[in-house]
Amino acid sequence: MKKIILSLGFCLIATLTFAQAELTGQKFGDAVTPGNIKPVAKMEAAMGDKTATDMKIEGKVVDVCKKKGCWMTLEMANGEPMRVTFKDYAFFMPMDIVGKKVVLDGVAKKQTISAETLRHYAEDAKKTPEEVAKITDPKKELAFEAKGVVILDK
Repeated sequence: MKKIILSLGFCLIATLTFAQAELTGQKFGDAVTPGNIKPVAKMEAAMGDKTATDMKIEGKVVDVCKKKGCWMTLEMANGEPMRVTFKDYAFFMPMDIVGKKVVLDGVAKKQTISAETLRHYAEDAKKTPEEVAKITDPKKELAFEAKGVVILDK
């Protein structure tokens, strides 16, 4: 009997030890499960030579679309922001989350953005007509299409 109780006790402790805590915060889109979350700065290295791959990342928000929250950018180690869009425009972000940490589940991408799309993004960000007109060339960049987002409480 002691062996059974002792075994059950060890099983309970092991279960609690290895159980993953749920991410707490405001949630958008599909559920984002804890585990295997990479800092956004390590995203490109984790992609290797792939142009797109599923992953979960964590980063700090530096900008949000000023029209309706239809995109946001995350802080990257090189100083360039990384654009995040939302799968099928199924959800939008609150516009007051600049400076907050987020966890995203979706698809990391290496892509080329057309000058037309870059001008559209600049207009959404309320850039001046002069700043928008200066955008004439496409740009290679890292991007992320999120299926789910959690704005962390911490």
